[in-house]
Amino acid sequence: MNKSILAFPILAFPFRPFFLLTAIAAIAMVVGWMSYLFGGIPLPLGWSPMHWHSHEMLFGFTSTAIAGFILTAMCNWTGAPPLRDGALLALALLWLAGRVVMWSASWLPAGVVATVDMLFLPALAIYVLRVLLRHGNKRNLVLVVILSLLSGANLMMHIGFITGQAWWLNLGELTAFNLITMMMVVIGGRIIPAFTGNWLGHNGGQAESVKSCLWLDRAVLTVTALLIPAAFISTVPVLTAFLALVAAMLNGVRLWGWSGWRATREPLLWILHLGYGWIVLALTFKGLAAFDLMATSVWQHALGVGGMATLILGVMTRVALGHTGRPLTLPPFAITIYGAITLAAISRVLTSLALLNHSLGLMLAASGWTMAFGAFILIYWPILSRPRVDGRPG
Repeated sequence: MNKSILAFPILAFPFRPFFLLTAIAAIAMVVGWMSYLFGGIPLPLGWSPMHWHSHEMLFGFTSTAIAGFILTAMCNWTGAPPLRDGALLALALLWLAGRVVMWSASWLPAGVVATVDMLFLPALAIYVLRVLLRHGNKRNLVLVVILSLLSGANLMMHIGFITGQAWWLNLGELTAFNLITMMMVVIGGRIIPAFTGNWLGHNGGQAESVKSCLWLDRAVLTVTALLIPAAFISTVPVLTAFLALVAAMLNGVRLWGWSGWRATREPLLWILHLGYGWIVLALTFKGLAAFDLMATSVWQHALGVGGMATLILGVMTRVALGHTGRPLTLPPFAITIYGAITLAAISRVLTSLALLNHSLGLMLAASGWTMAFGAFILIYWPILSRPRVDGRPG
């Protein structure tokens, strides 16, 4: 076995550093943002603090979770060895460099900030593309397309930061939301019914009750994908409203077919169903917002705090166990992770709906968010930083 892996198990598999970085970034970004909002502590953000906040949530927090999952799952898809050791460290440092320049944006030339921050996603996309092509895995090339387009959305936001034009910032932000939604729908459709059916089959349930329909899956992916180009047609809000509401309905039917209520005894499963349910709710809110029936921030936070963060934590808590040779049983006290992120999501959405006092709602949401990712670090750091319990490499 490679001695460097024994010496630094955290660099033995991509999920190890990237999942920890995801949790650390999540806490740093929210603590920094709340300090700015309520503590009067200035952040070196440069122009448009609100867009800086959304940028870091989309391209800082979410992108590292995406990297950890795709680089790990890709080994199962292709049989390829994992990215590890020095190469894995280099990719993680590219992501970290982007966070350093974004947190120092007012002290550095805008071109330098954009260049450094733009390195991570293209590097990730190129590596994933090479591995998939080398192993003839064309089915998952859609993820390379999404990563490439996500790089383009990042570029749009940097154009907005450099030129001061809010139109570019808003377009980049909206495009990123749509692309990440698409990625969650693609990945969720593969892992949630499979995990649920397997668990039911091994625990005396009705595995056949988990149903996936090819025509429904294609309809879901098609309509959800159409939201991406619809973002460029801002003069026709009825188009976005129609697509979002149809996508919500189709994704809801899809989720119902996965029979998540039959797996309520298994937290590692129901959290994935809950996360996907937040996507359905966010798409519904998005359709209503396009008709000016509610604020845009409602669907954005339902998707970001509800859908993205819940699914990210659900996947990280599961993958970290399975890929370190541990049984798929949630560790003691880890259920607090799921409770805290649900508190954060509900509080933030209710605040956006003006159903909860603004300051109280933000504090509850920030506390739940910080508790969720803080608990992940405390509980999973020993799991992610130590060798597999079964003695196998990885």
